[in-house]
Amino acid sequence: MLLMILLVSIYTPKSYANTNLTFVDVANHRAQAEISYLVTRGFVHGVTATTFVPNRQVTRGEAAAMLGRALGLSGVKRNTKFSDVRVGNFASGYVDELVRKGIISGYPDGSFQPYKVLSRGEMALLINRSFNLGGISISTSVDNLMRKGIAQGFPDGSFRTDETIIRADFAIFLARSLNENFRVKPEGVSFSKTMYVNTGADALNMRSGPSTSDKVISSLKHGTTVNVASSKNGWSHVQVNGVIGYVSTNYLVALKPTVPAPVSTSLGTSDLKVIIDPGHGGTDPGSVANGFQEKMITLNVGKHMKNYFDQTPIATTMTRSTDVFIELSDRAKAAAKNDGDVFVSIHTNKFNGEVNGQETFYYAKTTATNPNVQESRALSIYLQARMQEAWKLTNRQVKVGNLAVLRENTVPASLTEIGFIDNSKDLQFIKSELERQRMGKALFLGTLDYFYHYEKRTDVLPYYKKAGASLSKKLH
Repeated sequence: MLLMILLVSIYTPKSYANTNLTFVDVANHRAQAEISYLVTRGFVHGVTATTFVPNRQVTRGEAAAMLGRALGLSGVKRNTKFSDVRVGNFASGYVDELVRKGIISGYPDGSFQPYKVLSRGEMALLINRSFNLGGISISTSVDNLMRKGIAQGFPDGSFRTDETIIRADFAIFLARSLNENFRVKPEGVSFSKTMYVNTGADALNMRSGPSTSDKVISSLKHGTTVNVASSKNGWSHVQVNGVIGYVSTNYLVALKPTVPAPVSTSLGTSDLKVIIDPGHGGTDPGSVANGFQEKMITLNVGKHMKNYFDQTPIATTMTRSTDVFIELSDRAKAAAKNDGDVFVSIHTNKFNGEVNGQETFYYAKTTATNPNVQESRALSIYLQARMQEAWKLTNRQVKVGNLAVLRENTVPASLTEIGFIDNSKDLQFIKSELERQRMGKALFLGTLDYFYHYEKRTDVLPYYKKAGASLSKKLH
């Protein structure tokens, strides 16, 4: 235990070690920094207003609440399928959410046993499942935590998986899972992957931790080279000119972006405008699987699509350019509000892990709001063809869909499902920054194909060269 205390004191981030807490039993404690980090974010609470009780054992219900808060899950109390976790239980909402995500489970008799104490081995398994570290058993989970510097063994070389976990150690392991700056053996972190900041005219904040509540330690310009150690939950652990911190993964790209500049006058001007709609956002993550969230994937692809249009005179408007929640009705109104000509909504799919492929939807009934049935169908055909060209996945075809963002729109509108986030084959494309950039290019080209072939806009022909591409065949 002395070895653990010494290592924690050596590698504890000073900004959190110096944070004042009202807990009288945490001052100068070996886990002070980690507890402070979690408490200031609302992930863990004290036992009383003045005590944290760091040596108290952690129950299954307490573990569910702490993990649920850290993962941003809904803690609204509710009845669960367990006979001993009803609406009055403090952790009922988190238990229900974690069970649905396959992170925690109950017992064969239908109980959850929320007041049963948690072992160190069970803790390791829950941490692995919560943060997608790959462990599928207690032994492999312990190995993962040890290898990643999240956990340590005892001086005798054991991990003591059967011993109960105390609040101080649970806080240490949880903080290290969320923020790599807390991890031991930092020399094992390799910032070996090169990526670039892609923000256009704006700067990207580099923070001390993976949260917008963490302190901004640097401001990175568009095109800045960053060295990445790892990326998860929408944040990347990076090093820039010797400074280590975290940035939003959504603003990093694999290929160095061009410096924003006025559109070349040789391309002339255009009266066209494209509305780009990255699906979901904010409190609505969309499909979640394999450590990825639909809302972040669609925003990333949407920005790539916009970047291609930015090299042409065609204007674009995004329904969201950050991780915020937008009502479906407001998305559908975006085209009319911004004088758009077409509307392209970007999504990922999810089913049972076995289904894969791409599909595109349009609304097929003429309504007072959106009478553009044939136009929407043609737009969908060209988008689907370009998606298939970019990623060699199963062709699930162009389909009719009674979806609000299509039905309530006022312009030709399509909703693309670029792949299944829970399918291993599709995920190889979805998780790749280079492939997401290729998908953004595909949606750009599909929109140009529609303008040229259906709307007879021959003025868009020179824009294909900006993407190193050529005109498609007529398909509608």
